[in-house]
Amino acid sequence: MAAKDAKTAGPELSLFAHRASKTRVGQPLAERMRPRELAEVVGQPQLLGEGKLLARLAAMATEGAGGAGRRPGGTAGTAAGGFLPSLILWGPPGTGKTTIGRLLAQQASARFAPLSAVLSGVKELRQEIDEARAALLERGQRTVLFIDEIHRYSKSQQDALLPHAEAGTVILVGATTENPSFSLTSALLSRCRVLALQPLDQAALLLLIDRALTDTERGLGGLHAEVPQPVRELLCNAAGGDARRALSTLEAAVHLAVPDGDGVRRVDNETLVAALQQRVLRYDKDGDQHYDVISAFIKSLRGSDPDAGVYYLARLLESGEDPMFILRRMVIFAAEDVGVADPRALPLAIATVEAFRFVGMPEGVLPLTELVLFLATAPKTNTAVTAYAAAKEAVEQAGDAPVPAHLRDGHSAASRALGSGIGYKYPHDFPGHYVRQRYLPEGLPERGFYQPSQSGYEKTIGERLAYLRTLGDREPDPE
Repeated sequence: MAAKDAKTAGPELSLFAHRASKTRVGQPLAERMRPRELAEVVGQPQLLGEGKLLARLAAMATEGAGGAGRRPGGTAGTAAGGFLPSLILWGPPGTGKTTIGRLLAQQASARFAPLSAVLSGVKELRQEIDEARAALLERGQRTVLFIDEIHRYSKSQQDALLPHAEAGTVILVGATTENPSFSLTSALLSRCRVLALQPLDQAALLLLIDRALTDTERGLGGLHAEVPQPVRELLCNAAGGDARRALSTLEAAVHLAVPDGDGVRRVDNETLVAALQQRVLRYDKDGDQHYDVISAFIKSLRGSDPDAGVYYLARLLESGEDPMFILRRMVIFAAEDVGVADPRALPLAIATVEAFRFVGMPEGVLPLTELVLFLATAPKTNTAVTAYAAAKEAVEQAGDAPVPAHLRDGHSAASRALGSGIGYKYPHDFPGHYVRQRYLPEGLPERGFYQPSQSGYEKTIGERLAYLRTLGDREPDPE
């Protein structure tokens, strides 16, 4: 690029200049080790593997790079550089969303204009759009507008992006840790391809750790650090699939390790634990982690696994979840999944709510744990769900079916004159406090909504109902 062009292009074109320059002093290891080309990105084989979508998009973005500019009104694929659609990169922290956005811009020879949805507003967004339009009209250069945490934008802010992405003024690449189906507008989603990134597995994290320890230019190679394999694996487990967390912890651990007589820094378990300190659990009470962990909690209780139930309870509480939210879910569970298989479940759940309100935290964790263990080990039935669903379907099909005359209110003379209450048999007048008579409206089956399971106390209920159905007509008990 000529000196004049470089000056005109502005500072954005220097975003990748670090490839040929020395690392800035004080830059964190995770930033220094950021991949300089897509081939260096580890993990995400479902996107970057041979023939996979992101690999194909990167190849298309490269085609035509360095070509002539375009006139206003052209398509995104006709500017300098190849085809690159607008994207939403969805995945947990430290999985490479920002890196991939930068490298795709690099592949397409496009400007990379980063914004944070947390720190920017309409003013900053308009400024970037104006600069992108100028770059396109004056130099035929496209702009990748990268918006980190795009789910933080309001609906109106998201809508404001649409015309500029559609016109090709910018190629929108949004990064989000939240499910786009819930956090982004349907209009924005319809104009973007959503790519899901996964937490990095142990193999990928070990590769990153090895690169950082051996790289003398950008990494820790000059510090002569030794990190045994068991310590590396412990670091991978603590990172939770987050590359940034793994490299940041590694850097802290290496600097904490005191060099020996030979200048070697040996990182052992104790040093790593000191570098980790108290790990902050990744959990967003309004996002995917909230729904994923509570879903796993309920499914563990339903699956009668008390160990998993207590684990997810601890994870929820230690991450700052509202205990009353957990209790509400367990009250629902007691009715939905235990039900009459153990009729003590619902009263115990309500009692736990009151006990927690009475004692609060931290002691309130004890009644919470007791309820988790009870619900996980209790017999299960979902007949409260299935019986109501069947009855609701019958109501929808039969509509306002007339109540049988003998069941209607017959307190007034007028209603009795119409036959209301005539012929009703009072069960307490009969042996065993039971008498056979029709309760459902005509045209509906006499039974079938409630089908008792063979689980817990419900088996006893089923046996009692079966017995009652064997009884024929009976005479009242003599007074």
